[in-house]
Formats: sequence, C-alpha cells, structure tokens
Amino acid sequence: MISVDGLTVEFGGSALFSDISFVINEKDRIALMGKNGAGKSTLLKILAGVREATRGKVSAPKDTVIAYLPQHLMTEDGRTVFEETAQAFAHLHAMEAEIEEINKQLETRTDYDSDEYYALIERVSALSEKFYSIEEINYDADIEKTLLGLGFKRDDFHRQTNEFSGGWRMRIELAKLLLKKPDVLLLDEPTNHLDIESIQWLEDFLIDNGQAVVVISHDRAFVDRITTRTIEVTMGRIYDYKVNYSTYLQLRKERREQQQKAFDEQQKMIAENREFIERFKGTYSKTLQVQSRVKMLEKLQILEVDEEDTSALRLKFPPAPRSGTYPVMIENVAKSYGEKTVFSHVNLTIERGDKIAFVGKNGEGKSTLVKCIMKEIEHAGTLTLGHNVLIGYFAQNQASLLDENLTVFQTIDDVAKGDIRNKIKDLLGAFMFGGENSTKKVKVLSGGERTRLAMIKLLLEPVNLLILDEPTNHLDMKTKDILKQALQDFDGTLIVVSHDRDFLDGLVSKVYEFGGGKVVEHLEGIYEFMQRKKMENLRELERK
Repeated sequence: MISVDGLTVEFGGSALFSDISFVINEKDRIALMGKNGAGKSTLLKILAGVREATRGKVSAPKDTVIAYLPQHLMTEDGRTVFEETAQAFAHLHAMEAEIEEINKQLETRTDYDSDEYYALIERVSALSEKFYSIEEINYDADIEKTLLGLGFKRDDFHRQTNEFSGGWRMRIELAKLLLKKPDVLLLDEPTNHLDIESIQWLEDFLIDNGQAVVVISHDRAFVDRITTRTIEVTMGRIYDYKVNYSTYLQLRKERREQQQKAFDEQQKMIAENREFIERFKGTYSKTLQVQSRVKMLEKLQILEVDEEDTSALRLKFPPAPRSGTYPVMIENVAKSYGEKTVFSHVNLTIERGDKIAFVGKNGEGKSTLVKCIMKEIEHAGTLTLGHNVLIGYFAQNQASLLDENLTVFQTIDDVAKGDIRNKIKDLLGAFMFGGENSTKKVKVLSGGERTRLAMIKLLLEPVNLLILDEPTNHLDMKTKDILKQALQDFDGTLIVVSHDRDFLDGLVSKVYEFGGGKVVEHLEGIYEFMQRKKMENLRELERK
C-alpha cells in the first residue's frame, strides 16, 4: 500500500539512515523501534508527507488516506471538544457542499454544449460517486463513542478545548484521526497521555478496525499486544522482522551474538595477517605473500556489530535510611475544589518496604493525593508521615526546578557521592546523555531531556520514601528496564503513579484504585488486578 524506496536522510554531511526500502501492506501493524536519535520520528514524518527525504521516494495509491499523530501538537482554540472532534468529517461536509453548489450551477446554466458545462457534469459525477460510496455514518454516535473510549466524560463534550491540558488535547487529536478511518495510521508515542483504561480501549480499536498502523511507543505491553511486525532503525539501516516486539527482542539478541562472533573472528584473522606482514616484510622469499596479504587487508570490509546493548548496566539507589514502620498513615482524608469532590473518606496505611501503584482514570485524584502526602496542598482529615521519613519526589514539573546554567554532567556531579561518581558517564549514557550530550547546558535541553535528567538526580539522593508521578513518559524501553531494576532493588518504600502496565508488572505488590471519589486497596500485582477488573466488568454486563 505504501512503498518506501531507497530513502536517505542526511544532516550536515552525515546520514541519519541511508538507502532503506520496505513496503507497508494493508492491515500491517508495525512497531518502529530503535534507540532515541536513530531516526524513528523522522521516518514517520516522511511517511506522513510532512518532511522531505534527502533522496529516495515514498509512494502510495492516489486515494490512500494517511493520518499522522505527532508527539507534540496543539488543537485550535474556539471550539468545544465535540465540535473540534467533528472536524474529522470536515472533508465530507465540504464534499457535500460542493456537490450542492455544482447542482445549483447546472440548474441555472444554459450553455449545455460548452466545455465548462461538461467539466461540471464530470466533476459532480466523480464527487457524487465518491460521496455516496462512503458508508452511512452516524457522525454524532461515532464521535461520542470515540471520545468516551478515550476517557472523556459526557460533561466534557461541550467544554472549550482551551480548558484542557496538553495531554487531553492530544486525545482530541487522536479521536479526530481515528474517526477519519484512514488506510494508514502513523502514531508517535500515542499512549504517553492515556490512562490504563484508555490504552486498553485504543488497543482494541486498532486491532478490530483493520487499518494499517505504524507506531513508535515505549509502552512494551501496548506494542506487544497491537503489533505483528517490527522494523528496527539502527546505525543508518533497518531490520524488518515479521513478529511482535517480544519475539523481535529474542531474534535481535541472536542476530547481535552472530554479528559479534563474526566480528571477533574477522578481528582475529586481521591480527594474524598483520603479524605475518610485520614478521616477514623484509624477507625476500615471502615478498609475494606479504604483498598479497597487504592488498587483501586493504580491500577488506570491516564487519559491524549493532549498537552496544547497555542491559548489563545496573543502577542502585543509595541504601535507604531506616524509617518508622508506617511511613504514611491516612485517616478519613478528603479533598474538594469548590463543588467538585475529588475523593473523600480515604483511609490507608503504607508499611515500610511497600511498593504500591496508584491507578485510575485521569482526573480521579492520583496526583492530588500525592500532593497531599507531599504537604503541597491542604486537605480534610489526618495525614501523618512516620518517623524519619525522607521523601524523594518525581513529578512532571521536576524538570523545571533544575539549574539552567549547569551542564548535564555538572548537574549530576553535584549530587553524586561515593562509588557512583566513577560511573557518572555510564549513568548519563544509560539515560541517553552519552558523549557530547553530557556537556550541554540544561537551558538548551528539551522537556523530555530535562525530565530524564531530573530522574537521574533522584536516583542519587538517599531517601526512604520514593514517590514517582508518571516517571516513564520520556524514557525508552532500555532506560525503563534499567530504572525498573533499580526500583526493584530499592530497599525503601515506593509509590508509583503510572499507566505503564509493563513497568508496574513485577514492581508493585499493592494497587490503590482511584475512581468515583473513592480509593480502594487491592493486595495484588497489576496484572492480577487488571484480569480481575475485566472479569468484574463482564459480570456487570451480564447483570445489566
């Protein structure tokens, strides 16, 4: 359906990728993988037609509809959520209006034999055939179903878009794309602003609707469930696997092992030949053999091994100073904003060493309760922190608290103590600040880069209660694995607000569910919680 042929992108003389070719077929669901900076988003933009390649071409049949969701965008102001979402059908309304306008002209014109009159008849025939071939669409019902699936409430439909945060406006844009029923959907990090229920709804939608999808995502569970093919962008080329992400990882590991083996053998052969040349270069009887080996080495194409896997890097939090047995005790806590009650009658006791997830739809109070624990906002009821509790807090705004005049390296060097000081470069590399990036000033970093830097700072501070609010939004899968391992080894107490099921799996053993003004405790891991919730929902459907 979409054919990519000999695509090359160059920046200042060096190639991001060169001469790559592949085909996107109908119903393909492709994960575009590769480390940050490999060129995934650039490739997606070229497929979407919003960016030009240096060389090569992308071709698709004339009527192919391609819809693209970039990582960062803003919807226009001046419309309600419902009106903005209905813009998905603007092209159909425009087509209908044009048919009506041409029919009016044909009724009033009398130049029946003119070229213009024939051109109008051909135009209206072509438009009518296209318009009436589109399935009967119940626009309002489709818009409603999509917005509800993406987590909006009916009360939100008639609110202005400018009342919503960037994450919710991203959902409006996603709703518009899905309603266009495109042939190919290009999605760059679509789950970053979605809660668990909305992600599950999106997964089902993408699987059931049957259009081709190309997705960049760091949410492993999402990628594993929806994709059937993985294209890896690495070192300027691509590898195309007809398998999902988990299977690709295994095949990639095997491929890298084979590459390493071939590379080692070649290096050994080169060393042996160089030794022979050195040894016999002045020996007359060996002159021909020496020359032949020199020529052979000159022509030799050195084998490459794909980018180094940093999975061996293990981060460790400093030992947690001992806190009291119950770091957080919450009795009858409630929080309201004016008429709106966020939650009430919240009672929970967090024990030392607990690893807990706060889950629930956006807007149900997860971050609000965190702010109550942090003493950032007032609340009703009693909230007590235990003896010697030292809190390490990561929120989305942590990034804005960094000193803009320091470099990346200085920022971390200032807080690193003990053995970790010898590993600062490794640590920065694991969080994608390798090489020259470590000398960048904080002020020139993007929002995502600042978020990652704030996360590294947190890794180095001796605390015994870690509170992380959506820590994985700007981390790639490798970095998330490194962070997750460090959190599993952390010997203090952990509260994580997250929608990333794969990250939470095996990390938390308690789930606090926020919804309907209540907070309910579940003594189980995230997958047990989700499986049971699905069963409950099915039973409720049966009751209805």
